Amino acid sequence: MVLVMGVDSSTQSCKVVIADAATGAVVRTGRAVHPAGTSVDPEAWWTALQAAIADAGGMDDVAAWSVGGQQHGMVVLDGAGGVIRDALLWNDTRSSGAASDLIAEFGAEVLAQRSGLVPVASFTITKLRWLRDAEPGNAARVAAVALPHDWLTWRLRGFGPDRPDLDELTTDRSDASGTGYWNPATGDYDRDLLVAALGHDAVLPRVLGPADHVTDAGGRRVAPGAGDNAGAALGVGAGVGDVVVSIGTSGTVFAVSETRTIDATGTVAGFASADGHFLPLVATLNAARVLDAIAGLLGVDHAELSRLALAAPAGATGLHLQPYFEGERTPNLPDATATLSGMTLASTTRENLARAAVEGMLSGLAAGLDAVRALGVPITRALLIGGGAQSAAVREVAPQVLGVPVEVPEPAEYVALGAARQAASVL
Repeated sequence: MVLVMGVDSSTQSCKVVIADAATGAVVRTGRAVHPAGTSVDPEAWWTALQAAIADAGGMDDVAAWSVGGQQHGMVVLDGAGGVIRDALLWNDTRSSGAASDLIAEFGAEVLAQRSGLVPVASFTITKLRWLRDAEPGNAARVAAVALPHDWLTWRLRGFGPDRPDLDELTTDRSDASGTGYWNPATGDYDRDLLVAALGHDAVLPRVLGPADHVTDAGGRRVAPGAGDNAGAALGVGAGVGDVVVSIGTSGTVFAVSETRTIDATGTVAGFASADGHFLPLVATLNAARVLDAIAGLLGVDHAELSRLALAAPAGATGLHLQPYFEGERTPNLPDATATLSGMTLASTTRENLARAAVEGMLSGLAAGLDAVRALGVPITRALLIGGGAQSAAVREVAPQVLGVPVEVPEPAEYVALGAARQAASVL
């Protein structure tokens, strides 16, 4: 049996799966936690990766491997390969002003054409601009910029402060597409945008194609890796015409498209996929926590919340929950709050409130799906993943609200499985 290893270095933890390269069957797994916060020392990820590999029984018998990871995180390195400061993660919002500055300087339409993105605080380009303005001394020391999956791949291949070959940094097109300074049309970095953000040029990871590989110190093949959403698309087997709806703490809706998308409103991010296609994506802030909030209010667990929701009619007798508990990113309403409307003596029941929570959460995701479809992306099937997809009510109501056939794959570590699948493909 030939084994491959896939890694998911996410915001909260590091997951490792070791699988049969021929069948994809998982042979063993490992896990380690990451520290909380929106600004993290990357060394903590390296420590967790080593612990998760050890928990999975080591990688001595692995023939190839690949790392998937959280997108956008800013890892800045000096000329000696050392990390200059804690990495700013995708959910660090201190660079929101920098995003506005970049839009004012270039224009949303120009940025969408050149990078596929309209800057928000999530993206790497805004974090580099923040560094230039807030910590100019640190910005001046930057010799290379990497993302979490790039840096971990580099370290696991045997590079780092003791072997600081910055030219050996590699990435893939999916993660490069989330930086804000990579052009999906040309497949090249837009150095002018990088300089506008950081203040000077720097080494950037070489972008490997889907079929490319490098090797580690042991001679094993190393696949390009991927950003987390692209890795999940690989893991779940999404193809052209599919949209993946991920219901976690936040929500994401991303489709596999044969052509790139350009959305100057910034609603749909024009990411690339890990397999050579494109991955237009919409993110929402309110997803599974909507169900958590209403279950807590009703004093029930999630199984009972589903039972109550399915006992109510579609439309919840007019009761409507607009679930902007945390504000909202899509639409861009950061200061919005949740609203319950349509309350009458007949509609205000526990069953209708549970139904309104499910329908309200799914409606927010459906708006994202509609935004992707409006850009001309064909959608024929939705794949529901994430913790919220395990709700019986969500599974039953989703086809009605999303307006497309829905499939719910078995729960799995799809980012790590996608990385393992990618590793198998380069053998």
